[in-house]
Amino acid sequence: MNRRERRVAARKSQKASGSFGAGTPAALHEVGLRHLWAGQYLDAQLCCQQALAADPRHADTLHLMGLLSAHAGQHDHAVEWFARALQQEVKPQYLASLGTALQAQGRLEQALTAFDKAVQLGPDDPGLWINLGNVLADLERPAEALLAFQHVLKLDPRHWDAAYRCGFLLHGLGRSQEAVSSYDLSDRLRPNHAVILEMRAIALHGLKRFDEALADNKRAHALNPANADTCNNIGAVLQSLGRDEEALPWFDKALKLRPDFIMAFTNKASSLQQLHRFDEVFAIYRHVKTIAPDCAQADWNLSLLQMLHGDFEAGWAGREARWKAHAVAYPKFSEPMWLGKGSIEGKTILICADEGLGDSIQFARYVPMVAARGARVILVVDDAAYPLLSALSGVAQCFPKSTGTLPAFDMHCPMSSLPLAFATRLNTIPSGISYLPAPAESRVQAWEGRLGPHERPRVGLVWSGNPNHINDHNRSIPLRTLARILDLDATFVSLQKDARRDDGAVLRERTGLIDLTAELTDFSETAALVSCLDLVITVDTSVAHLSAALGRPTWILLPYTPDYRWLLDRDDSPWYPTVRLFRQRQSRDYADVIDRIRAELAVMIPAFVPMKA
Repeated sequence: MNRRERRVAARKSQKASGSFGAGTPAALHEVGLRHLWAGQYLDAQLCCQQALAADPRHADTLHLMGLLSAHAGQHDHAVEWFARALQQEVKPQYLASLGTALQAQGRLEQALTAFDKAVQLGPDDPGLWINLGNVLADLERPAEALLAFQHVLKLDPRHWDAAYRCGFLLHGLGRSQEAVSSYDLSDRLRPNHAVILEMRAIALHGLKRFDEALADNKRAHALNPANADTCNNIGAVLQSLGRDEEALPWFDKALKLRPDFIMAFTNKASSLQQLHRFDEVFAIYRHVKTIAPDCAQADWNLSLLQMLHGDFEAGWAGREARWKAHAVAYPKFSEPMWLGKGSIEGKTILICADEGLGDSIQFARYVPMVAARGARVILVVDDAAYPLLSALSGVAQCFPKSTGTLPAFDMHCPMSSLPLAFATRLNTIPSGISYLPAPAESRVQAWEGRLGPHERPRVGLVWSGNPNHINDHNRSIPLRTLARILDLDATFVSLQKDARRDDGAVLRERTGLIDLTAELTDFSETAALVSCLDLVITVDTSVAHLSAALGRPTWILLPYTPDYRWLLDRDDSPWYPTVRLFRQRQSRDYADVIDRIRAELAVMIPAFVPMKA
């Protein structure tokens, strides 16, 4: 309300009720309330004082005094006034005001009690349920908060803010598809609202509906071009679409609006890295450290870049920033962490998987080396890897992560920290041809029987990894892309667990591709099947590590900018002697990679000597 509107409201209130000193407490309260609406807080307070002089227990006036105190930021006084009003009469609005003042003080549990009583007395008032939902959200009880906002929509189906809040909570609960539906409703009820569009874009991005996310973000930017977050979000979506050159100006816009925007810096560095402009990436991380010395995400990203360039000394140490940079699925142990310093002879050390299945298989090579230093090794791994790694050399006891209680130990080491503990450098990688336990002969023979006569080369195929992986859009490919090699004279065997919907249709069409993946119940079974194959062709996922660690010939398809472990500008791997790397070129096109693989297969297949039964 502007100054002119306030003067008009004040004149109307004076005309309606005469002078401040005249009338009953109820009339004085009414005038005071109008002054509050007009922004004339001193006049409102004078009316309240006169009303309370006539009747110190006038509940509405006590409540109005609380509102005036709250407006002045005097929440302690506000709570006292609201409590006094409630002593005279219990009204839903009094309880709501008390809850709001308590919430402002951070007394959330007490605020919840007040709001809960308010909705019990006024169950049909959407505003009271909004208050309840807000405090439940502040208390980090999102599922209950969601129910409150959903109830608001039952009472008032056109409440755009409740629909928005439902979307926000649903997204936080990992229910992004439902979140988009709620944002859709909010957008229909309040079109062209930048915040709604921005948040719907974030949910769409999470669902990998990148084109829709880009459209919403650009609409939000048009409505509010000064929002640095929206500029950054546009760049992030363009990244996910593989349009890194286009993403860079948007990150620059975000940084012009907010020069200390760390996320925009790291996103810009990521796009530059995808473009192999590495000197600029290093410069960004150096700059980030000057403005945010404790930024663990920058340390983590920098370590991966150092590893990619073969700087293992700095890289392994820098990777320890992962504990602060993001959530790591690693237990909190009271025992000390061992990172290579000090003797472990005669000690019991627990080695626990802390990253993905592929990482566990890659770094399992160090476990016998720990035992060789005289330590008794307890190994804890993901359940899917337990049957495979439990027989690893040097392991005294092995447990799946689902095990509740572990035996006593003296110290622990995360599996991904073992290369640091052994001061691994490029020329000291323990790279034996095969370091995993050989699959049981009975399992291998069972797979031989399923596969039938070995008259042509057997080639295992994996074309996609975990869809939730942060880099999945760069590393996974549709089966239809890989299918261009399936007309060659080989026996192709799917190793692809959990094929995606579109891939399932291609699998049904391609009857020549053997699919026995329903029998792959764990990594031991996959290892037995891989042992029956002549070659595995795979994207960068856990099966690539499994096949390579078994010493099987393994061809790995890599994006233009690969994961740190594959380094740059080489077609072999210092980690795995039997691996060949097929990298995207600057065009970042997997069709070119498949063409090169097809040409290599055309050379390999005629040289195959059929196996005798």
